[in-house]
Amino acid sequence: MILFVNACVRKESRTLRLAKQLLATLEGEIKEVKLENVKFPIVDEEFINHREDLKNAGKYDDPMFSLGRDFADADLIVIAAPYYDLSFPAMLKQFFEQINVLGLTFTYSETGTPMGLCKAKKLYYVTTAGGPILSDELGFGYVKALANNFYGIDEVYQIKAEGLDIIGADVEAILKDAHIERG
Repeated sequence: MILFVNACVRKESRTLRLAKQLLATLEGEIKEVKLENVKFPIVDEEFINHREDLKNAGKYDDPMFSLGRDFADADLIVIAAPYYDLSFPAMLKQFFEQINVLGLTFTYSETGTPMGLCKAKKLYYVTTAGGPILSDELGFGYVKALANNFYGIDEVYQIKAEGLDIIGADVEAILKDAHIERG
């Protein structure tokens, strides 16, 4: 199963357009998580305590963990997230807060090093920006660090198109020239 994490909200999203082009080249069933439709809970003390109680009881089948289960079970992951404010939309950070579950998506070694429990070995991060992407470390770098260090996903790739809103930019040419970069 290919898990498609969609953080795009615009109907004419250029990020979504690039992601769909990628998805069309991949083989397998696609399960989409459209983040704008997810009702993320407030992560307060009550939430954390409830989650810990479920986790400690091994109740990973609880609906609270459905996003994490899907992420852990995916064969391949595609994340589409436009470049917002040097990073990505807040809903993607909320998604990561929901799926980072000890015993489900990661565990710790005896020395305290995170070890991934996810099935996927490959993740694609798709993004677009109206101007230049000032640093890949703030958006893509964060996702890559989670994938490599927490989820056990070794192959992390980025597809990006930037400068789309600069006066005179040939948007179609920029989108066409977007290519996969190994992170």
